[in-house]
Amino acid sequence: MNRNTTSGFDMAAEIAHIALTEFKSHYVTKNFTGLIQRYYSLVIEDYGDPRAERFPMMSNPLYTFGLVGIYLTWVFLIGPFIMRDRKPYQLKRTMVLYNAFQVAISGYMFYEHLVAGWLNYNLKCQPVDYSDGPMSKRMLNLCYIYYLSKLTEFADTVFFVLRKKQSQITWLHVYHHSVTPLETWVLVKFVAGGNATFPNLLNNFVHICMYFYYMMSAMGPNYAKFLWWKKYMTELQIAQFILCIVHTIRALFNQQCQFSKFISCLLLLNSSIFFCLFMNFYIQAYKKGKDAKSIAINQQTTCATELQQKTKSFELNNNNSQEVLPILNEKKVN
Repeated sequence: MNRNTTSGFDMAAEIAHIALTEFKSHYVTKNFTGLIQRYYSLVIEDYGDPRAERFPMMSNPLYTFGLVGIYLTWVFLIGPFIMRDRKPYQLKRTMVLYNAFQVAISGYMFYEHLVAGWLNYNLKCQPVDYSDGPMSKRMLNLCYIYYLSKLTEFADTVFFVLRKKQSQITWLHVYHHSVTPLETWVLVKFVAGGNATFPNLLNNFVHICMYFYYMMSAMGPNYAKFLWWKKYMTELQIAQFILCIVHTIRALFNQQCQFSKFISCLLLLNSSIFFCLFMNFYIQAYKKGKDAKSIAINQQTTCATELQQKTKSFELNNNNSQEVLPILNEKKVN
């Protein structure tokens, strides 16, 4: 089986065929469990990469769904309940060490993505190597490490809860941390290599910069003067998704490219969603913030100008009254 092509639109077509031909019989017999099992067998067992079976939590996606569910439960229920009558934890040393770890693991994965693949990959189109060769296995192992790293990033939100930084737990933050473990599970299970790892390469580079910024921020106010580049971090993330979109579109419309068209569509959809979310965040945080600041400055300038004009007007009237008084007094004397 050529998974680069068969696991694409052929897989979607076969699933649709099963839905059309078998749903009626399952509906009549009320055997929905059998239908679910058939879909599961088709997608997970028939189209999954057998090399990934040796990794923990790769046999089925329920483990990952369960971890995401625990994460969301902690963020919105358990964590706030525990912290409701407690003071915020500082966690300075813990956060410095955690961010340093993320910088190190991101640096390692960035290096491995280059050595195991992208120094020799074709940037225009790179199918997945499903062989048992040393470099393909190295890339497979790397993809699994990348998947595990996304689980460790749950700690980002845990720290927000423990520090009572609820304002930083935005829709973008929660969506990102909930979706990426599921996305990377699919990566390991079906397409551990080739075009699917290009976003990982870029993401590792972005995370090196991002977690280094977080590490310096956690070290205290003495390092605040070195954090002037916060705005550019968001711009770097946006550039990451633009590159992913361009790269995926180029492969998608390349008729000679043997990488799965179906997976390419999923990559394109995922990158487009994140691009829109990060652009919205950027506009809200910087553009509108800058406009609001400009409006405030203009209002202050206008108020100062009006006050100055009123002061001059008052002084002028006061001077005129002082000039008139002697004349009145003079007339009174006469």
